Amino acid sequence: MRNTRAYISSVGMYVPEKCITNEELARTVETSDEWIRERTGIRERRIVANGECNSDLSVKAIERCLEKAGVSSEEIDLIIVPTVTPDMMFPSTACVIQEKLGASKAWGFDLSGACSGFLYALSVGAQFVENGHYKKVVVVGTDVMSSIIDPQDRATCVLFGDGAGAVLLEPSENDGIGLLDFILRCDGSGGKHLNMPAGGSSMPASQETVEKRLHYVQQDGRSVFKFAVKYMAEVSKQILERNGVDVEQVKLFVPHQANLRIINSTANRLKLRNDQVAINIDRYANTTSATIPIGLCEYHEAGKIEKGDLVLLASFGAGFTWGSVLLRWGI
Repeated sequence: MRNTRAYISSVGMYVPEKCITNEELARTVETSDEWIRERTGIRERRIVANGECNSDLSVKAIERCLEKAGVSSEEIDLIIVPTVTPDMMFPSTACVIQEKLGASKAWGFDLSGACSGFLYALSVGAQFVENGHYKKVVVVGTDVMSSIIDPQDRATCVLFGDGAGAVLLEPSENDGIGLLDFILRCDGSGGKHLNMPAGGSSMPASQETVEKRLHYVQQDGRSVFKFAVKYMAEVSKQILERNGVDVEQVKLFVPHQANLRIINSTANRLKLRNDQVAINIDRYANTTSATIPIGLCEYHEAGKIEKGDLVLLASFGAGFTWGSVLLRWGI
């Protein structure tokens, strides 16, 4: 029996100022605006400036989130940072963020779930609120994918961007508002289809790994596409059925923004209308763990989700990892 229910009480986002269009990419790699748009739905992406890192994006997103809530950094109990592009291997980016924010009461940790990282972290953070341990938990999905993407690889360099999205989790005074359910999955056999081979203990950095460009993302796009559509649709159907929710009752579906074809195929399998589906991949590309919280922030600020609305989240990422969260919006 849960003691209370966690709900998202505030949202905030930040993307770098530098914008790279498809036309600009076409000047450095063999591609075109038409080729990218047709296959991905992307027309531009944001990229960090020189010297700008993960924690910088995260802090700005969190500050905006806290400002909206009227909450000071000293009130934060816990900071969870789902990311695959930390500032460094250690200390954790959560520790760096805690110091930069001046969140003196908070402890924190990083979580590696690739593109599903935000849903993993959101579900973990909710448990700390629901068991009564903490009142204010920050989850900030943040990635600087430009730091691990091969600029010479047309198959991946067009797909990713940088950004951060933060949410504040607090106890709900209304049991009907907040995170209603979550389903999280992983299948390690899919790891060969999407990974970054070098840099860990199995393949430490060396002159050879650098020369072979093994510190960049490697992806089998066809396999990822096939599994992403199948698993995101399946887990979303499962969570709706488990909670007795008809697809017509969903106000907004916020899928991970990896590829417009994946989003549309998943939405079609769920029989969702276009106005029920959040899409911003055209402007930001795939920001990995940041796509869903950025989507939540933008659609909330645009008045497209309001208090009491049912919101469905779904993601798929390297691992393979995937999952779905069902929540009733509380702000």
